[in-house]
Amino acid sequence: MTEPVNRTILLFDIEKFGQRDDVEQTFMRRMLHTVVEDTLTAAGVEPTAQHREDRGDCVMALISPEIAKPRLLRALLTQTPTLLHANNRLAAASAQVRLRIVVASGEVALHPQPGTLGGAVGHDLNQAFRLLDADPLRAALRERSEQSVLCVSDSVYQGVVRHGHPGLRPEEFHEISVRTKEGSLTGWLCGPVPPEHARPQQEPPMCIRDRCDLRLQRRLP
Repeated sequence: MTEPVNRTILLFDIEKFGQRDDVEQTFMRRMLHTVVEDTLTAAGVEPTAQHREDRGDCVMALISPEIAKPRLLRALLTQTPTLLHANNRLAAASAQVRLRIVVASGEVALHPQPGTLGGAVGHDLNQAFRLLDADPLRAALRERSEQSVLCVSDSVYQGVVRHGHPGLRPEEFHEISVRTKEGSLTGWLCGPVPPEHARPQQEPPMCIRDRCDLRLQRRLP
């Protein structure tokens, strides 16, 4: 096993893939790989700067830390929707591809086994897949007219998105909490959060005068 290296983790997953027949799935997988390839090309990611694995209805790409995350996020926010729209125009209604996309980062090691493909392992990678499978992300894609939804991990939001680099608008990302086997996990969904998954609004703290007024009201008959 190679020693773990910090990488940017990109995950792309097709919505309702298992509900399609074999012919439709083959067509959709081909479209998925085309969209992923063209997105990474638009972001300037050379083949030598990535490790990509096919997971059936999902593609995982591990990107070298030398590739700037703002550049990847801009491509996902602008190029990917355009690519999906262009490819879906040529597809039958039953073979339209809609994607859940996650961007995370962390330590990932490669542990390939003879005669098999893949072998990426790491806690941060597992957490990224937990976000990809999260109910808020599924619900957001189901309820929107757009053909993709993007979620970033808390580390990507705190380290990149919230600083407002060119092309990134922090106010468009909303915090979500995901329950996993390992506990609660925080992610940031681009666009509105479905009402059933929105975090409850916290009431603003009372000032000293308000608290005094409240105590006085309670004492009055």
